[in-house]
Amino acid sequence: MLKSLFNWKVLVNLLVAVAVFVGLVWLTFRWLEYHTNHGQEIPVPNVVNKSVQDAVKILEDTGLDYEVDSATYNPKYRPFQVLKMFPSPGSRVKDGRAITLKVNPRSWAPVAVPDVINKYAGLAFQRLDQVGLKVGDTIFEPSIQKDAVLRILFKGQNLAPGTKIPRFSVIDVVVGSGPMRNITIPNVVGLTVKEAKAVIARNLFEVGIVDHEDGGKDESDIVYYQDPAAGDARDQGMQIDLWASKKTPAELRDRIDQLNSTYRMKIDTTLPPIRYEEVPSFQDESVNQTPPPPVSPKPVTPKTNVQSTAKPVSTTKTTDTKPKTSGSNPDNSAKPITPAAEKPKGKKVII
Repeated sequence: MLKSLFNWKVLVNLLVAVAVFVGLVWLTFRWLEYHTNHGQEIPVPNVVNKSVQDAVKILEDTGLDYEVDSATYNPKYRPFQVLKMFPSPGSRVKDGRAITLKVNPRSWAPVAVPDVINKYAGLAFQRLDQVGLKVGDTIFEPSIQKDAVLRILFKGQNLAPGTKIPRFSVIDVVVGSGPMRNITIPNVVGLTVKEAKAVIARNLFEVGIVDHEDGGKDESDIVYYQDPAAGDARDQGMQIDLWASKKTPAELRDRIDQLNSTYRMKIDTTLPPIRYEEVPSFQDESVNQTPPPPVSPKPVTPKTNVQSTAKPVSTTKTTDTKPKTSGSNPDNSAKPITPAAEKPKGKKVII
């Protein structure tokens, strides 16, 4: 076996294999040197603080490639200004090496407008501040949704929830200030249902029940009756019911009269006005002296009794004095004593 291993033919094959391997390795490295430009390096030019257009032109002229990456927006620098670069300026790189440029964007990164429509204004402002949006003007508009956000405006245009705008943008918020009072109801009789709905919405009311005569939902039907009636005053947001038909209001006079008897109050102006009498006061009774029988107090009678009772008192006093002046008969002095005992003192107490 050892003899076969040291055979000259085997040794020749081994030498040929080693030579082929070394040759392949040498060729591989030579190819890599040629392909990678080994030993051929160029310095990286400084393009910091230049505009991205100028930086790209300089790198292309030098034989370098580039990659542009946006950094966080910084208002202290110009839009599209190169803030950083990698590799750093002055480094030696191969020809065709890609240089990464950090560029200041034109504005803040866009953010989505949160859905704060019909939400309380205080909570809506907090949510807008959290996403990086600034509230400019707060516009109050009459609405039944008091203190609720109705719309969001950006540069005068309505913003739908989810729309992306630059961060830290200034937006205006429309907030409801409460319903308006005593608004005149418009007349929509004779209009189509579609036109009537537009008029009702324009006058800050809402459409209530829409009763179609044929039971359909055709908005081209003509409105022949409405409730409340045109000209009445109602608060904002009140509903207006409509009755519509393909016929004209003149052809539906009986139906209109039937609805009037239900929704309108009839006032008969043919009867003469009713005159109401006033209840006489107590002073009028004393002047006229003709009070009605049920309301006839007689305060005069006790007064006359008081005067009549006062008269015997005076007589008794006179009788007391007379016997004193005479002083002749003791019997005469006893006579006036009896009427004095019979004085109506109890009557005075009763009165």
